This record gives sequence, structure tokens and C-alpha cells, in this order.
Amino acid sequence: MNALNVIRKPVVTEKSSLLEEKKVYAFWVNPKSTKIDIKKAFKSLYGVDVAQVRLITVSPKLRKLRKGSYNKRLETLKAYISLKGKKQLDLNKFEKADKESKEPLLAIGKKSPAKKTAKPKTTAKKTK
Repeated sequence: MNALNVIRKPVVTEKSSLLEEKKVYAFWVNPKSTKIDIKKAFKSLYGVDVAQVRLITVSPKLRKLRKGSYNKRLETLKAYISLKGKKQLDLNKFEKADKESKEPLLAIGKKSPAKKTAKPKTTAKKTK
């Protein structure tokens, strides 16, 4: 699997921010990935050694919508990744690298060009 397809995004909650002090980071990962895939992808993306990977399957939940219908959320996989040594991880490193690859469409402060609609021209002359 490609490293970008394995690790989707970091989990941003109070619990995950408290775990970062203990060098444990939480990420949403692809449900088809294994611990070995996650370890290799994390090493290639962030460049740090991984001590342990723990996986938690988040069960699907039902959400009630209007008129008595229900929507079922998908089953997802969360990974808790422990680092070796005393290294700290900057979670913004991966996000900045992802944003730099995309070119900005417009400069800041400029409005987007509006689509021009063709108006039919009338060539009929008024006669008296």
C-alpha cells in the first residue's frame, strides 16, 4: 500500500493531545491496512522509528435522520503509534508538505473571475 493511502489524518481530541506528552500519537488509518503497513508508512512520512502500533476498530453507529430513517456510519480504524527514544513529532510537517504540492489557484486578495454570460444583441431598429 502507498503511505498516503495508509495514514489518513491525525485524531484531534483532548485524549489524543494528552497522549502526545507520552509520545503516543493517534491517527485514522485505512481499515484494510496492517500494523506492519502502518509502521512502514509512518517511518516514510515522518522519518521517526516506531516502537509499537495498537489498533482499535471503531464500530459503526446509527444516526437518526428526518422522518424515522437512519444513516449508518462506516466502520473505521484508529491507530495509536508509540515512538522510540525521546523524539517528538510535529504533526504539521505532513500537512504542510501536502499543501505545498498543490498550486494556489488565485493570489490572496483577488476576486475569482466571474463567468460571463453571453447576452443576445438586438439589432432591430426602431422605425416611425
